[in-house]
Amino acid sequence: MSKKLHITEVVLRDANQSQIATRMARSDFADILETMDKAGYYSMEVWGGATFDSCLRYLDEDPWDRLRFIRSKVKNTKLQMLLRGQNILGYKHYSDDTVRAFVRKSVENGIDIIRIFDALNDPENMATAIDECLKAGAHAQGTICYTISPIHTFQSYVDLGKKLEKMGCNSICIKDMAGIMSPQMCYNIVSALKKDVNIPIYVHSHSTTGLGPLTLMKAAEAGADGIDTAISVFSGGTSHPSTETLVYSLHEMGFDTGVDLKVCKEINDFFKPVQEKFLKNGGLNPSVLETKIDALNYQIPGGMLSNLISQLTAVDKLDKLEEVLLETPKVREDLGYPPLVTPMSQMVGAQAVSNVLTGERYKSISKEVKAYFRGEYGTAPGPVNQEVAKKALGNEKRIEGRYAETIENEFPAAKAYLGDLAQSEEDVLSYIAFPQQAEAYLKERAEKKALKVAYTIKEAE
Repeated sequence: MSKKLHITEVVLRDANQSQIATRMARSDFADILETMDKAGYYSMEVWGGATFDSCLRYLDEDPWDRLRFIRSKVKNTKLQMLLRGQNILGYKHYSDDTVRAFVRKSVENGIDIIRIFDALNDPENMATAIDECLKAGAHAQGTICYTISPIHTFQSYVDLGKKLEKMGCNSICIKDMAGIMSPQMCYNIVSALKKDVNIPIYVHSHSTTGLGPLTLMKAAEAGADGIDTAISVFSGGTSHPSTETLVYSLHEMGFDTGVDLKVCKEINDFFKPVQEKFLKNGGLNPSVLETKIDALNYQIPGGMLSNLISQLTAVDKLDKLEEVLLETPKVREDLGYPPLVTPMSQMVGAQAVSNVLTGERYKSISKEVKAYFRGEYGTAPGPVNQEVAKKALGNEKRIEGRYAETIENEFPAAKAYLGDLAQSEEDVLSYIAFPQQAEAYLKERAEKKALKVAYTIKEAE
């Protein structure tokens, strides 16, 4: 009898975030959505992560409209998003009121499953989002961010899994954002969790180091309930193991994924010219398609690596990439070994870039890193470099207690500021998450609407 294994397709979110810095516009995938809905995926990851920011900043899209559009075309497959816990989709902590409003609206606009994580693996920073997700009637997937450090142990991951179950999560995801979890470690963690918790276990890994496909196969052998994969043309490298390859292999091992490989071929054929477009315009750097075994040392996740390459290319300093990669684990150690996942990955990466390009470590310290040392992201996983902390804090003191409880509800002030620019609660939430980008988008939208009205009146005269 076949063993059931769920497949989550990530091409519309993490795969394109990892390879092309989340530049895939709605027009790049609109015509294939209904076909994807017939593939037999358990879920499709389509929102969250960097998609929200990218829609507003680069793609001239309303992220909420994008989600509603996808929902209108995908009627049979669960839609999934990635939420950064108390950070929602931004890079700082928000009030509990805002977190609840964002979660509720995400569900109302079409999300079925919310994968909730915290960059420090702190359950307190996931609690509000989990609670509201459950209240909204959606599936709350608690997340264990996998990393390697002196303070992250096999038992610490198992203990976190138990806590997430007690918090009411419907399932647990082991999130290996840098592709550094070995097949055997994955087997051990999944096996232990399957023994100690009673909710489904999902595994998310990248192909950055080449371990990804092996790790996911061992996850299946250990009894995982589902895995994340990417359609083959956007798989590999900093992205994820290929959907078709895993489905084919797992079928021969006696697993029933429910995925139709004939439909996958249609999907892959559709995305081939999309990939070609990004290769030609430079949006897809061939280097992110390579296997980078050094990532086992610097532990940089796919999305972070592609963004680092983009940042250095923009200032004509790509030749400094190797120095930045060597500096990154040093910065991470100074900060107490946080897992390199958003927003910590961006914070650590940006500080490493600054340290290299200025020629002096911590000559300039970002406001986010200063906020981290103040305690605005929670408690560091391990001891921090006290000299760096002192330089970052100056005369300021660390925050005592849970920072989110000190934050006033951002919604009333944001709504008042936007006035008629905000046509919905979603518009206000967009502004709260990304003020500059959202305001610019909303102003442009209003101008386009005014021009359209003027043109219609003129035509009628």
